[in-house]
Amino acid sequence: MEAEPSEQWDFILVAKYHAEMRLRQAERQKQFLEELKRRGFRVKVREDQRHVFFGIRADNRIFDLYRTLLVEPEDPAPSLEQARPTTVPATTRIRIVNFVLNSKTATGDTFEDLVKDGVFEARFPLHRGEEDLRAKWAQWRNMFQEQPIDAIRDYFGEKVALYFAWLGWYTYMLVPAAVVGLIIFLSGFALFNSSQISKEICGAANDTFMCPIGDSNSYQRLLDTCTFAKITHLFDNEGTVLFAIFMALWATAFLEFWKRRRASVVLHWDLYGWDEDQEEMALELMNCPDYELRPHQHSYLRSTIILVLSLLMICLMIGMAHLLVVYRVLAAAFFGNLAWPFLENQTTKAVVVTTAVVVTGALVHYLTIVIMTKVNKRVALKLCDFEKPRTFSERERKFTIKFFTLQFFAHFSSLIYVAFILGRINGHPGKSTRLAGLWKLEECHLSGCMMDLFVQMAIIMVLKQTLSNCMEYLCPWLAYRWRMLWGCWAGNPELRDWQRNYRLNPVTTFTLFEEFMEMMIQYGFTTIFVAAFPLAPLLALFSNMVEIRLDAIKMVQLQRRLVPRKAKDIGTWLQVLETIGVLAVIANGMVIAFTSEFIPRVIYKYRDSPCQKEPHRKVDCLTGYVNHSLSVFHTKDFQDPKKIQGPENVTVCRYRDYRDEEYNLTAQFWFLLAIRLAFVILFEHVALCIKLIASWFVPDVPQSVKNKVLEEKYKMLREKLRSSSKSTEV
Repeated sequence: MEAEPSEQWDFILVAKYHAEMRLRQAERQKQFLEELKRRGFRVKVREDQRHVFFGIRADNRIFDLYRTLLVEPEDPAPSLEQARPTTVPATTRIRIVNFVLNSKTATGDTFEDLVKDGVFEARFPLHRGEEDLRAKWAQWRNMFQEQPIDAIRDYFGEKVALYFAWLGWYTYMLVPAAVVGLIIFLSGFALFNSSQISKEICGAANDTFMCPIGDSNSYQRLLDTCTFAKITHLFDNEGTVLFAIFMALWATAFLEFWKRRRASVVLHWDLYGWDEDQEEMALELMNCPDYELRPHQHSYLRSTIILVLSLLMICLMIGMAHLLVVYRVLAAAFFGNLAWPFLENQTTKAVVVTTAVVVTGALVHYLTIVIMTKVNKRVALKLCDFEKPRTFSERERKFTIKFFTLQFFAHFSSLIYVAFILGRINGHPGKSTRLAGLWKLEECHLSGCMMDLFVQMAIIMVLKQTLSNCMEYLCPWLAYRWRMLWGCWAGNPELRDWQRNYRLNPVTTFTLFEEFMEMMIQYGFTTIFVAAFPLAPLLALFSNMVEIRLDAIKMVQLQRRLVPRKAKDIGTWLQVLETIGVLAVIANGMVIAFTSEFIPRVIYKYRDSPCQKEPHRKVDCLTGYVNHSLSVFHTKDFQDPKKIQGPENVTVCRYRDYRDEEYNLTAQFWFLLAIRLAFVILFEHVALCIKLIASWFVPDVPQSVKNKVLEEKYKMLREKLRSSSKSTEV
């Protein structure tokens, strides 16, 4: 028989030499291949020095049966049937053959079982016809060019094409968010030296000292926090509230316009009325005519167990955040006790120690995220299998929800601590809360808690985007180069092509899922605490421009070909995006109310400022705010005043709080707390109302798409009417 061209083979199976296999393994391999032949597959064997390759191709009868099963009952006319294409798209061939390979054999084994038992090593469809995608899409020089979504769909299937369509739209929509965030940030520079608060701090008297924070035993002059006060004003100013509301509106507009774009794309692909459940049932019946429908099931016992186990895992995530707190406390004590020969000034040393604690804490948090991601994935899979989903698509949806929930707490638990807990349970100077009775709990920076949250966000986002992108590209590139360098190549062109595809990086069912998850976490960082880090959309924009080409290069050049999957939307990820949007409104409202100085400044301006007491006096309304917001502590009330380093004549020091001479919380504190809570409620209701109005104002489906679907239905009914009339006349 003459050699078939490699383009004709749907899948390649790879196994060891028979001489290296046990007799039972060789027998099972033979049985599997014989069963494929009985089902209508052709098999071709090729060998190199290390492996045996099996090229398999399905008979066209399989695909004719598949098309017959998916004919809609409403499709009336033979003319439509005659218009159907005679050739089967490559993506459909690969998808159906992959389903057959995944199905159980007569002996009850699946291909995955055979791989685990050493009968086969791998299976993959061949890369073929990818040159156009490689030239026009999977190149760094194409970074600013539009993606060929239709070509991606024709090669990788609808699921991958929709991912890149969504990622491209997300990146496009980040442009206005990045511009506004940059304007908000730069507007702080315009007020860098003109802010009244910065002026008061920078012009403070040399005898105004701040109380020691953490385990530091030295006072710090208020004047020394001048630079940090100016920097804090870059992202904690009057524009913060407007930007948070803008981002709530942006998130809604992004989702609504994506729904419209998705509808147009799906209609263009003739998938508007496609049904996933029907597709899976058709594949099952095609593979086994005696297939019995598996009904939907629900068990309250299983759901309760899953809920309890999920809550335990969430508690573990929160516990990990507390361990991070412990680390930061111990790190503060460790760095504070180190001898810094180049830092003789105690003030400078305190700044360096605080910076070292924050930076190393963010690094530890990043490492924790990397480790817990692997743990969360295994736990989510186990919980999903225990729930016994009916189909693969249902299993994927349930796994997505569980894995994202665990990942959310793994990524954001420490940020929640920094934003809403750090520095709020520390007591006051002279009576500090201590960990195990030894170490003081960590406190916010002297310039405020927004500085800590900003630094934490900046480090995690930069690390995650930079390191993740580098590792995501370098690891598969190096692995691919290594295998290509040391591989033994055959002289036969067909076998050489099979070898090249085999040595590409393997892919799994989670390959595309992991790309989606990475983008969802990034979207969370971009929106949830954006009030504290207005540069987040700009960082995400730059990262996504790289991510699109990086993923394209990986899929086309470095990885084996993904098995195409049919889809008409991004599935559960849309609900995840909507959930993140709601969480972003809540989190940003709480950041503005409880973490930033926005509320205290506004209350002071319209209640206690000179503008209210002396209306005719022309002064800045925030004059005196710094003194108003700092409480007084008498140094004689320290447990051991002699241990505190600093000038001997210091009798009082200042600290951020609202306490009286007895160190009890003042009425001003409770008034501010009530206003903060009222602001959170008002902000959330206003932002959510804006989201609802925006989602109503922008229809999910464009009118052109609705009219097109309506027109198709009309044509179908007219055709039925004509057919019925002809039958009646006869």
